[in-house]
Amino acid sequence: MKSYTYIFLLSIITFLFPLSVEAQLKERAKEVLDGIIIDKALLDTTVTDSLPAINKRLQDSIKMQEMMLQIQEMKLNEILLRTELDEATSGITKDSIRKAEQRRRIDSLRTVTHGIPVIVDADTLFLLYTKKGALTPHQRAETIEKTILAIGKDYSFGMDTIYVEESEIFSDIMYGDKVIMSVTDNDALWQNTSRQELAKQYIPPISNKITELKKEHSILQVAKRIGLFLLVLIIQYLLWKGTNYLFRKLRRRIVWLTANKLKPVSIKDYEFLDTRKQGRVLLFFSKVLQYAVILIQLAITIPILFSIFPQTESLAMQLFTYIFNPVKMIFWKVINYFPNIFIIIVIYLCIRYLVKMVQYIAGEIESEKLKITGFYPDWAQPTYNIVRFLLYVFMIAMIYPYLPGADSGAFQGISIFVGLIVSLGSSSAIANIIAGLVITYMRPFRIGDRIKLGDTEGHVVEKTPFVTRIKTPKNEIITIPNSSIMSSNTVNYSESAKAYGLIIHTPVTYGYDVPWEKAHEVLIAAAKDTHGVMKHPAPFVLETKLDDFYVIYQINAYIKNADKLAQLYSDLHQQIQIKSNEAGLELVSPQYIEQRKAREKIMPDKYLNKDEDSDRKD
Repeated sequence: MKSYTYIFLLSIITFLFPLSVEAQLKERAKEVLDGIIIDKALLDTTVTDSLPAINKRLQDSIKMQEMMLQIQEMKLNEILLRTELDEATSGITKDSIRKAEQRRRIDSLRTVTHGIPVIVDADTLFLLYTKKGALTPHQRAETIEKTILAIGKDYSFGMDTIYVEESEIFSDIMYGDKVIMSVTDNDALWQNTSRQELAKQYIPPISNKITELKKEHSILQVAKRIGLFLLVLIIQYLLWKGTNYLFRKLRRRIVWLTANKLKPVSIKDYEFLDTRKQGRVLLFFSKVLQYAVILIQLAITIPILFSIFPQTESLAMQLFTYIFNPVKMIFWKVINYFPNIFIIIVIYLCIRYLVKMVQYIAGEIESEKLKITGFYPDWAQPTYNIVRFLLYVFMIAMIYPYLPGADSGAFQGISIFVGLIVSLGSSSAIANIIAGLVITYMRPFRIGDRIKLGDTEGHVVEKTPFVTRIKTPKNEIITIPNSSIMSSNTVNYSESAKAYGLIIHTPVTYGYDVPWEKAHEVLIAAAKDTHGVMKHPAPFVLETKLDDFYVIYQINAYIKNADKLAQLYSDLHQQIQIKSNEAGLELVSPQYIEQRKAREKIMPDKYLNKDEDSDRKD
């Protein structure tokens, strides 16, 4: 039986060895089997022979076979060990080469790859660099964070010990039967350690964080937070009541001041604010201040209330951010804007004093203390206004880049929109402005001149860049656009009267029976007796038309004061009637028809007598 046992073991060993050794083992096993069979046959045939000799030979043969099997087994073991050693050596070499290559690649990526932090409750526990299956490092970090928070905030979890459960490819960090995270070989490569060591390094921060969360979410902590919440509400209520009480006292004080202490605010003779209006303004500002104080209290209290409980702590920070960030942004905007304010002030002061200098020069020219050839004194103020406008436009163009938000798209879009609206809707206004500039430098009239524009006659009382206003003799104020003035004729009576003497004239009709010499004498006498008519040049008469029934004479007289043109005409007409009546001359205007005898002539007597003498001679 022992021999069969060896044969069975040899067969198993032969089957398990590599193919290169299997052929040799099979051949050797066959030889051993043949020897055993032959020995068994010899034993059977010689059983009847001498038993001691047979037993001795059989025992020697068995020992010999056992020794040979042992030797063969030792050789096979040696071959197996060498084969395994070679395979292990080659595997270790390959693994070491592969790991070295991975480390080299990781070291090259480490400088440009930032780890994803696992942040739990604002605490960073560790960093992740590699994926796990289809999960990215970011997704792994979020999953680990949610798992730790769920464990720490769940009252059903006890204070179990955190441990590591190993598998072939993962080291799972466990809390009870719940997997917190799995550590991979790639994670270990990134940290230059083994997977098992890295898992042990992760246990302390995870354990401490879970313990901390358990303490924060204990029943005692919840009770404390509820108590703190109620305390903050009570404080806010007391603050609200106190604020209302203080502002009620302030309003009563304002009413008392209004009745007893305040005085009207006056600018020269104009009472800008009386005591009643001042009281209303102060009460309004007290209301605004009260609401502002209450809003500030709520802006502080509400985030505090939300920050008491961990579940709403993130919301509290978000609310505080909504309130604080705009204030912080405005504060830093103002601080950073100070250099721009300084530049704007410098530009404004330079332009302002430049405008003052131009104003001074314009005043000197207008008062004729400073004379410039070809530049009239009445041009001084319009030119000053134009230069001032251009300087202020230049100032705005220089200040514009330093205005807050000037580089924003919204600000620029609004500027373009406003410019487009102005350009589309101000074509007539711009035409009037240009016409006003042209009129200014053409000097067709000045303020106070007596002019005639179309059918409008009167004194110029105002000139603006857009319109000109004329006051008629009937005290009517007529507004005429400057563009209309440019397209019509302008008669300036005042300028003519000052420069040459304005000629006033009016038609007078006498019958053919009035000698023209007499008519001239009467009309010139009437003109000379009219107050305001110049003696030199002397008045003169023109016979403008010989009509069917009368002669039309035109009296012309020089005047210097065109402002009283209507009164002068009225006085002249009165003097014509007086002088005509005194001379016995009949005014035949309007025309009339008189019946007369045949061959009767209506003509001066001296001419009529001459005609009668000639008839007698005939």
